[in-house]
Amino acid sequence: MPRKPRKGKFKLKTHKATAKRFKVTGSGKVMRTKGGKSHLRRRKSARVKRKFDRMLELSNSSEVKRVKKLAPYLGRYKANPPG
Repeated sequence: MPRKPRKGKFKLKTHKATAKRFKVTGSGKVMRTKGGKSHLRRRKSARVKRKFDRMLELSNSSEVKRVKKLAPYLGRYKANPPG
């Protein structure tokens, strides 16, 4: 039995670790989470612990390019996921 012919382009796989660490805002900015949130937090001040909750914008354009290559569907499908 012959295979079905493909329609369109092939699908890209998302790098799951990148998808968990980064988010894309509505305006298209790539935001990153901060490290150091999981353990050894007792010795840190309350002010520092509050700052861990924030997300920061990626300022380096080469890093933005790398994140978008690793997770090509990151900013899409929030309201209406496929399938």
